[in-house]
Amino acid sequence: MAATIVVFDFDYTIIDCDSDNLVVDDLGGTALFNELLKSMSWNSAAAKMMRELHLQGRSIDEITQSLRRAPLPRSMIAAIKTAYALGCELKIVSDANMFFIETILKHHELIDCFSEIITNPSYVDEEGKLTISPYHDFATRTHGCGLCPPNLCKGMIIERIRSSALAAEEKKRRLIYVGDGKGDYCPSLKLSERDCLMPRKHFPLWELIYSGSTKALVIKAEIHEWTDAEELERVLLRLIGESVSSDGRCDASRLLPADCKPRRNNMLPSSHDAPSEAPAVPS
Repeated sequence: MAATIVVFDFDYTIIDCDSDNLVVDDLGGTALFNELLKSMSWNSAAAKMMRELHLQGRSIDEITQSLRRAPLPRSMIAAIKTAYALGCELKIVSDANMFFIETILKHHELIDCFSEIITNPSYVDEEGKLTISPYHDFATRTHGCGLCPPNLCKGMIIERIRSSALAAEEKKRRLIYVGDGKGDYCPSLKLSERDCLMPRKHFPLWELIYSGSTKALVIKAEIHEWTDAEELERVLLRLIGESVSSDGRCDASRLLPADCKPRRNNMLPSSHDAPSEAPAVPS
């Protein structure tokens, strides 16, 4: 078993933008999307936008081309490939959707680095329309978390990941959580003293931690901030190096990018937060 589990958010973490906004803006739906957000949750508005774009004659190929243009820095690619090569178990927990994430990761040949992607399910139907569903079906049952959006509680997912590690008697496994948005605050509270939290500096998660709020005092994990992909690569690989050195299972000096080879489990079904200087969006 891997000594370290690294869990990534996706939007504004792995890619340097919000994937929903990228597609909507590219295909001319910005005004409608902003109007929908006045009365709908982010996930519901994104799902409706995919239906509206289909009605306007926009194709799934156009959506795919937009996603392939998503900015994914070279240092982020290197960090992911190196973490994988060093034997870490990599996961994504995101409030985007499966089609968006898989399309981008496949384009950059990163899909096989991840053992699990937990996000909102999505599929392309026989008419070529992308359908997005909530991870938690809040129409029938709420998840009961007041910190997270109704469709996805990342804290519950982190608890499940931790429980699985404990069930496998891997109590010494370290979890590193990398995120940026308000939706990443709840899972941050589930980390232990052994774990590490990597918030993106000047983004909503970082601001919640350093706002002076007493809520931030309950975070037990070590905090290691980052500003851009280059700094993330340096900080993440240093933390992984510390873990593999103490575990004795890997030579931490081999911190060089490597290609991802298939070893995934079956894939399972973000806050959409921008930097503080950008327009506020729902968590």
